[in-house]
Amino acid sequence: MDTQQIKNTARILLGAGLIVAGIGHLTFARKEFQAQVPDWVPLKKDDTVVYSGFVEIALGTALVVAPKKYRSAVGILAASLFVSVFPGNVSQYTNKRDGFGLDTDSKRLTRLFFQPVLVFWAWKSTRK
Repeated sequence: MDTQQIKNTARILLGAGLIVAGIGHLTFARKEFQAQVPDWVPLKKDDTVVYSGFVEIALGTALVVAPKKYRSAVGILAASLFVSVFPGNVSQYTNKRDGFGLDTDSKRLTRLFFQPVLVFWAWKSTRK
């Protein structure tokens, strides 16, 4: 497998993951995602989860189907999403909120280190 095939596979997997996560925001994991919404967000937690679900579905779809000339821009948007939701992960850790099996401080702390991986994944898989 050459470098471009690896990047395409990584991009499509990330896009599919975002689509599944977005669907989860709207359905089966809605309550779990609410644990990640910081108290300082000016919207209701459920509204924030629903809106972010739509964004994740849209970005995931764009990662999968966007024409080559737009992939870099979509990758930057996806990386920006991962950066923008990071405060929610920090809030989940600092407020000791359980969600997605993150029921200990060490699990919640470990989760924080995965976010930069997602940022890098979005950026690297969409570069020319």
